[in-house]
Amino acid sequence: MSIDTRPAAPQHRAAPTAPRRGRPVRRRSRGNPVAGVGSLIWLVIVLVPLYTLVSASLMHQDEALNGDPLAIPSDPTLDNYSFVLDSGFLSLIGNTAIVAVATVALVLVLSVPVAYVAVRTRSRLSSLAFRTFLLGVAIPAQAVIVPLYLMIGKMGLYDTLWAIILPTAAFAMPVAVLVLSGTMRDVSEEMYEAMALDGASPFRMLWQLAVPLSKAGISTVAIFSALQAWNGFLFPLILTQSEEQRVLTLGLFNFMSQFGVNIPAVLAAIVLSVIPIFAVYLVARRALINGLMGVGGK
Repeated sequence: MSIDTRPAAPQHRAAPTAPRRGRPVRRRSRGNPVAGVGSLIWLVIVLVPLYTLVSASLMHQDEALNGDPLAIPSDPTLDNYSFVLDSGFLSLIGNTAIVAVATVALVLVLSVPVAYVAVRTRSRLSSLAFRTFLLGVAIPAQAVIVPLYLMIGKMGLYDTLWAIILPTAAFAMPVAVLVLSGTMRDVSEEMYEAMALDGASPFRMLWQLAVPLSKAGISTVAIFSALQAWNGFLFPLILTQSEEQRVLTLGLFNFMSQFGVNIPAVLAAIVLSVIPIFAVYLVARRALINGLMGVGGK
């Protein structure tokens, strides 16, 4: 019996096939029905009061009192808005706008340098001053309203718009410094060093580097301060008295007392008061969200 000693023939392996070029395989993302239902419920919770507010402001008095608040107005009318505008509402809007603009200007002018010093200075004194400054976040306005009333009276600012502007700006400063300091920490150290090597002064680095790269945080601070000034009620109530110095929130309070039974007129006044600040929010909402989520961000 003969044994075959010839080497076995090599086995030919199949050449690897090149991957097919075609459309990329898309993985189907699994939906989250719980989140969808929750979002829908939240949307209904937000939209139903807004719809009721606007629709009731277009109703007549008898329809608002006796009809369904969720029903569409059978005979829409703008008389309520005309009635509110003829009752001195524009002066309230003007005073509130002055307070909001002045408050935002003061907060930005003061908080931007403070945040820059807190970020760029490494001394213990600067750190201690920064932490002490942030204690204002934990102090409510109600706790200091009596000494604040005495200080405003001693300064001769009682019953003026400055009596509202200064405390509102002061209570908005701690949050503003906190947001801006987080924003300016995102600016890389190499950029500061490059400008320092070019002979830039601290003021130039602040104005030409820190401020342009902190636009999101500055927008957040501006909107936050404007909302604080626009919606403030305690300071106008305690620190002003005359009709000429009334702002929007105090005017709405008086409208509810004066037109307590005229529900459509009160709701029309509320709608008119919401429109300006809501327009500001729509314009700057992206910067506000970026600033709050990233504590500034570049």
